[in-house]
Amino acid sequence: MEYATVRGEAVPAIGFGTYRLRGSECRETVQTALEIGYRHIDTAEFYENQAEIGTAIDTATVSREDLFVTTKVWKTNLEAEAVHRSFTNSLEALDLEYVDLLLIHWPNEAVPVEETLEAMNRLQAEGLVRHVGVSNFSISQLEAAMNTSETPILTNQVEYNPYVDRDELLTYCRNQDVLLTAYSPLAKGNVLEDDTLAEIGDRYGKSPAQVALRWLVQQEGVVAIPKASSREHLEANLDVFDFKLSREEMAQVGSLRRGFITRARDTLGL
Repeated sequence: MEYATVRGEAVPAIGFGTYRLRGSECRETVQTALEIGYRHIDTAEFYENQAEIGTAIDTATVSREDLFVTTKVWKTNLEAEAVHRSFTNSLEALDLEYVDLLLIHWPNEAVPVEETLEAMNRLQAEGLVRHVGVSNFSISQLEAAMNTSETPILTNQVEYNPYVDRDELLTYCRNQDVLLTAYSPLAKGNVLEDDTLAEIGDRYGKSPAQVALRWLVQQEGVVAIPKASSREHLEANLDVFDFKLSREEMAQVGSLRRGFITRARDTLGL
């Protein structure tokens, strides 16, 4: 496993995204993920799967200190009292003493970000949250959050894959010592049919999906949280640290956003 490090915090570069995983499928898949080596688990109150994830963590033979667990507060719960109530419910469902990262899931202009982050900072002061961050924030929104929070913003979690241009945001994050966490890193499966990614993958004995993930985590300050439901895909998504893309190949993958920008907008809702 490789790590993305910022402000002294090392975050596993490949995490496990759990959106749309629920019930026994969620519990069993997270158990499998932990068994094969995942140490970064991403969830949210909106996903309605925190209890199953908590059970999976509880039954795993993995030390809590070796895990990095992220959850998020939904955009309708960003007022101070709602943040506290929402997080308390999340912590109880996860059956943990603390989470490693708490994110604002989506910005909500109806609630001042100052109010939300003040409540999140209080949770940090109480030892219930190690780090705070945001998700789906623009540069201006991220800047406002950084100027407001009493503690550093660890990450901005956004949709990022070879078809989405995040150069400006990534440069800003790097300059501010903020990680960029990529959700939908496989573009909802679209990378699987990409000829360019397949051609590069053939050189290394890797799939198009593995090339896309390698391209992401090979970039400074980027973490990826792919989803998977089978052991085969879980293992494949984690198996991206035994090869390295050349500078030319990195540029080749990065250029896909220009050739596929229309498809990306249509498919991904950009």
